[in-house]
Amino acid sequence: MRFSNSHLAEKSHHKHRSQRERWVWSGPLLCSFLAISAIVSFFFFSLRSPNPSLLLRPNLPALQSIHDPTPPKEKQRCNLFKGHWIKQAGGSGMYTNWSCPTIPESKNCFKQGRKDMDFVNWRWKPDECELPRFDSMAFLHLLRGKKLAFIGDSVARNQFESLLCFLSQVETPQDVYKDSEDRFRTWYFPKSDLTLLMLWTKFLVAGEERVVNGTGTGVFDLQFNEIDKDWTQHLPEIDYAILSNGHWFFRVLYLHEGNNIPNCIYCSNPNITSHNPDFALRMAFRAAFKYINDCKNCGKLVTFVRTFSPAHFENGVWNTGGYCNRTGPSSAKVIDQESFDWKLRNIQIEETEKAKLEGMGKGKRFEVIDVTMAMTMRADGHPGEFWGNKWMKGYNDCVHWCMPGPIDAWNELLMAVIRKEEAAMDS
Repeated sequence: MRFSNSHLAEKSHHKHRSQRERWVWSGPLLCSFLAISAIVSFFFFSLRSPNPSLLLRPNLPALQSIHDPTPPKEKQRCNLFKGHWIKQAGGSGMYTNWSCPTIPESKNCFKQGRKDMDFVNWRWKPDECELPRFDSMAFLHLLRGKKLAFIGDSVARNQFESLLCFLSQVETPQDVYKDSEDRFRTWYFPKSDLTLLMLWTKFLVAGEERVVNGTGTGVFDLQFNEIDKDWTQHLPEIDYAILSNGHWFFRVLYLHEGNNIPNCIYCSNPNITSHNPDFALRMAFRAAFKYINDCKNCGKLVTFVRTFSPAHFENGVWNTGGYCNRTGPSSAKVIDQESFDWKLRNIQIEETEKAKLEGMGKGKRFEVIDVTMAMTMRADGHPGEFWGNKWMKGYNDCVHWCMPGPIDAWNELLMAVIRKEEAAMDS
């Protein structure tokens, strides 16, 4: 059957009129439905809105937008430092040994010949919540215009290098300063106006090595009434300080405090009281905290204490054939909370809590970044034989950490704690 143009036009007119008539009654109904849905959604999410005073939202790993540095809200507190390692491709790392040109040769384990790669595929998981992934853009935004200093030994330097790798994936930093021994470093991110500093110190307090015939003996005299000026001179310009020490205390030390008769560590001198390394560690942190709390030019300095990171030598120590060749993390069940490593960790926490109470009335803030539990399980994360040292062949490095590797979790924890502190300052 054939239709004329006028017939088709009339049919089309009736079709459009029918559609308009349906919209007359269905349009408002649809709008009402959408409005009701929006209201229900609003109240649903409002009722689930977390407490604004806390940091992490359970089971929600993503960070907030970099445009809003305020930490996510949460109804329940979460112990970020009690947990376990879960299998996850890439672990905490957002960089590789190819994408980060600043990884030192001694931490670039793959470049030095390490073949097993499974150790990078684990991520720290708090038992009661999710630890947000490190967000480099958010971190740079959060610390815009700030100065962040790592104060400690070569393990502190290890964390500094990890953070530098994270941030350099989104902004190229400027290498501002390096001393002759490559121990004091300064990097600057010009777009974010963020400065990272590495301030080297063996003991936090003043320590001088005894020299015989021009050769160092490995024996040190520590002065607990005198802080190492190489790092304290920078405190007035720093916004965040991350203190950590421990490994240098396992040697012969003579401990001085004013004109008192010295004590010692490992000295075997019958005329001097001998102590274990934990005694010296406590005294050093106590002296450093007192200096910070008494510093009148330090502004509202926030001090983080990164707890002791254990070594994992097996069948000996570094100079007696000790090695670390494991390829995966261990269970939390193997952690011995009576161990000496755990004792050092407890001392750091105890002294930090004391300093925190004293600093409340002085505008100083102290917090702990407790990595001891997490790192006790990661005997697989050290360079071991793959540290590329040409002068000490046959010795293994079971103290420092491969990059990328387990140490990257330290900076995820650092960012979480900084966000908490920023929220506390704003409240």
